[in-house]
Amino acid sequence: MSSEVFPAKVFLGIDIGTSGIRGSCIDDKADEICTHHIALNSQPSDGDINEQDPNCWLPLLDELLTTISTLLEQHAPGQRICAIAIDGTSSTLIACDEEGTALSPALMYNDQQSRSQAEAISRFAPTDSAVHGASSSLAKALKLLARYPVTQHLCHQADWLVGELSGRYDISDENNCLKLGYDSRTRSWPSWLFENSEGAVIPKRILPEVVPPGTPITKVRTKLIDKYRLADDCIVIAGTTDSNAAVLATGAGKPGDAVTSLGSTLVVKIFSEQPIFDSEFGIYSHRINGRWLAGGASNSGGAVLLKHFSKAQLDEMTPQLDPDHLIGLDYYPLPDKGERFPVNDSNKTSKIEPRPDSDLQFFQALLEGIANIEKEAYEKLHELGATRPVRIYTAGGGSKNPAWTAIRSQIIGTDILQAPHSEACYGSALLAKSGYLTANPEE
Repeated sequence: MSSEVFPAKVFLGIDIGTSGIRGSCIDDKADEICTHHIALNSQPSDGDINEQDPNCWLPLLDELLTTISTLLEQHAPGQRICAIAIDGTSSTLIACDEEGTALSPALMYNDQQSRSQAEAISRFAPTDSAVHGASSSLAKALKLLARYPVTQHLCHQADWLVGELSGRYDISDENNCLKLGYDSRTRSWPSWLFENSEGAVIPKRILPEVVPPGTPITKVRTKLIDKYRLADDCIVIAGTTDSNAAVLATGAGKPGDAVTSLGSTLVVKIFSEQPIFDSEFGIYSHRINGRWLAGGASNSGGAVLLKHFSKAQLDEMTPQLDPDHLIGLDYYPLPDKGERFPVNDSNKTSKIEPRPDSDLQFFQALLEGIANIEKEAYEKLHELGATRPVRIYTAGGGSKNPAWTAIRSQIIGTDILQAPHSEACYGSALLAKSGYLTANPEE
């Protein structure tokens, strides 16, 4: 028997967003070895315009890989990264030339410049498609093609950085391409993208090859393997969107596993036996790890709390919450007028009356109101055909509030778990690991 000792495998997940870049290295047991975050001084949006120069991401990527390789040497000497997966913001799109050079600024996920294109799309795209709205990748693609007719590649944020690592700018994943028009049910580009009455045709040749998240793409460029001290056979793995990567990070993955993100807004997603698409409620489904992940987002969430209390007040009152005795007021807390899910009503107003005399009771009533919205959201998903939640993992800032967790569990009637991991970069590291094992089944 050979006494040769093989070095342990290390997998890197990278999350690129509007405010910075994060990396997480895990080992073959999915234990995190090291992590690093670099902030980006992004410019605030200007009305409908929210653009970034994609070239500003390259120094961040370089610094992250340089730092991660140094941290890895400190924490796990001799080990090398053998697979990398990247997630990025959904619907952030760039027009590129044949060599992958950016011709345009990146139209960010919440850029709303493409309203006329969205109006045209609404006249020919199926109503259950995820392409509707000015922020969709498809609306942005039509605007970019009008501005840059020599475009040879349309790249999402994650796609473009994958291209920087691998030289492949012509490939993307099923999740990032959903809002570009890709049909995840048939796993193909639909004919209505190329034949419609509006003349909004995308040349098929500039659309990327689409693969499932976690698919091995190709080897990292040799010069980068040397520069960042990667494993000689280091490969790039197809990633996903940032929100999906965060779901994967929690450990959810079976039908009935749900994830609630309690950030400034309330986002609910559930792994379901069948896909759910309903543009009226902003619900669509991603195919990931062989399952369907359906979900939607409410306008309610942590932003409501900060309209009524300072963070210091919230921190002071949180330990005093009494989840065993619910206030029981029928609140529907919203930060501003309008709701999208589980109720679609642009005129819906916040319901936060009657207001108790006690600030503490008012605070708890708001939390109960958000929990009721969460319950209604999962009920709406089930009504439309999704699996009922069996257990709910929690991510986001609100996950650190045990009293709120207890309130939610009572109201929803489902086991609620705090996820040990919820960073998108960790979820991408899991994709890197699974992709590497797909490419190397003997290991």
